[in-house]
Amino acid sequence: MTLNRPLTFVIALSLALLDSGALARTQPKASEASAQPGQLARLPDGRALNFRCSGKGSPTVILEGGYAATSLAWTRVRAQVERTNRVCTYDRAGYGFSDPGPLPRDGAAIARDLDRGLRAARISGPFVLVGHSAGALYVRLLSNRRPLEVVGMVLVDPSVEHQDTRFAEVFGPGAGGVAPIRRKAAACLEAAELKQLPSTVAGLQNCVAKPRPDQPAKVTAARLAESLRASTWRTQVSELDSLWPATSDQIAAGRQTYGDMPLIVLTADGTYANAAPAQALWQNLHEELAARSSAGVNRVVANSSHMLMNEHPQVVAAAIAEVSATGRQSSPSR
Repeated sequence: MTLNRPLTFVIALSLALLDSGALARTQPKASEASAQPGQLARLPDGRALNFRCSGKGSPTVILEGGYAATSLAWTRVRAQVERTNRVCTYDRAGYGFSDPGPLPRDGAAIARDLDRGLRAARISGPFVLVGHSAGALYVRLLSNRRPLEVVGMVLVDPSVEHQDTRFAEVFGPGAGGVAPIRRKAAACLEAAELKQLPSTVAGLQNCVAKPRPDQPAKVTAARLAESLRASTWRTQVSELDSLWPATSDQIAAGRQTYGDMPLIVLTADGTYANAAPAQALWQNLHEELAARSSAGVNRVVANSSHMLMNEHPQVVAAAIAEVSATGRQSSPSR
């Protein structure tokens, strides 16, 4: 597959996230409760991870956000899942109300933190793991740490290992890279270190998300505080730098099949809406991922973008319910 003109595709994890304002526009209205932590779980090294759990019922559903996402990214999905299951979101180290973690912030470090955080918070399995975008890589690594407790996964428009290489093989050098989003995060990091945020300088205005008119004052203050911290941007840069190859290599070194574990991969039909060849490759990658389980399936979600969990939360919730129902009946012997 070739194109007549050179194209550089920003990988799916960065679509709709090229500035913090874009991310804010895709997220649901935050309640005043989001201006404070939920449950702070203390890790062995003394750091705290912030969890937000609600609902009752097994299996427990763990929601992992994509690049730059906090525990609030799943608000609409969690509101539906909590009717039937215990469901937990959390802030990765360096985001929201969680303490920063040591660098690099690669997949292994993130999965290790989550594993230890679940134990510290006394959040027990069996688990259904749900990951959006880059978060799909992280929950796959967590599933390797908890193979007997993870009874199913739902991957929402997921990033895949060595995705940059797969895009470059088809579209040429640089396709699938994270350079644009990294430049933005690095500029915000430099400004935060120099105490120059908020800023009206071109390229820095969007380092701090503009508050919504209906946003509670306490929520506005909490979001502002997070945007001003250099550790927030340092975390973002490190996560991007670790995707290719470190996190990808960690995935590739792990298990390559999920046996008969229930697995649903949801593909947004509009992630590459203006580039049909890229969209076709994106779906092919997701079909390959679904095929890693004999019970895996790839489903295309119509009229959706990369942020489909906010556009179509009912679709994600239905997939979680389907995997949960099958997971309850399956043996934890895989």
